[in-house]
Amino acid sequence: MTLIATPAAAAEHSIALDLDIHPVGGRIGAEIRGVRLGADLADSTIAAINAALLRHKVIFFRGQSHLDDTAQEAFASRFGETVAHPTVPSVAGSNRLLELDSKDGRRANSWHTDVTFVPAYPKISILRGVVIPAAGGDTVWANTAEAYTRLPDPLRALADSLWAVHTNTYDYAANRTAPVTDAEQAYRDQFTSTVYETEHPVVRVHPETGERTLVLGHFVQRFVGLSQRDSDRLKELFHEHVTRLENTVRWRWTQGDVAIWDNRATQHYAVADYDERARRVVRRATVHGDVPVGIDGRHSQALRGTPAPN
Repeated sequence: MTLIATPAAAAEHSIALDLDIHPVGGRIGAEIRGVRLGADLADSTIAAINAALLRHKVIFFRGQSHLDDTAQEAFASRFGETVAHPTVPSVAGSNRLLELDSKDGRRANSWHTDVTFVPAYPKISILRGVVIPAAGGDTVWANTAEAYTRLPDPLRALADSLWAVHTNTYDYAANRTAPVTDAEQAYRDQFTSTVYETEHPVVRVHPETGERTLVLGHFVQRFVGLSQRDSDRLKELFHEHVTRLENTVRWRWTQGDVAIWDNRATQHYAVADYDERARRVVRRATVHGDVPVGIDGRHSQALRGTPAPN
């Protein structure tokens, strides 16, 4: 196996040294201590947080209960323009904050990268724990840059040549063992109220680090030029490499925690293992991304649907 060298962000690393950083996983994830998040943070602190994010892919902050919806959005805006979800309404009183409430169904328990069914999907997601069950409800992230570098040479060469169609009409109930509830179906109808399809390279070049990352997850419908049967088999093969336990980090939420991840270099999965009577509420702010570029220089393109302006 040939490892692809990660562009050594020496300058970025020196900035990040100003923070109290504690790696959580060997290949992904770090907790940052001693920072009170908010829109009033110094530019140097925001730069250090961004540097840590690029290095660790997902970063965690405990004890941020002072954040409300407005403060979370304002903090997110320090990293770029915030955007609303293309189809799901924002939280009441919020311009662009998305709420995931388990009373409406447990919907994120499948590996995915946020909103890849549009061309310029979010570059950063910022998730805040509002109501957390006493046990269970963790989130797991996988490093798609590390997964790419560790692919066997023939599989990496194949990934380099592939493009995939992503859509919001993915079969979200495919792996369920319990019947879909009315609340889940209502959410599903809202989620697909406008159908989007976008063609992305399976391997994109990260615009800030230069790393190559895999663009996959549950919004992938099929690979361009392959049958559905072959697409499903190949998707499962790549999925196994992305989600190897060595390539992941798992976070045990407490109320007031904040997780920030680089949506261009990760997939994640919300574990729906908590008691049926328990409730889990998290709220997500997202920062507008760029249109991915493949290693051949071609950009992703929309096939169907155009996101509404924010």
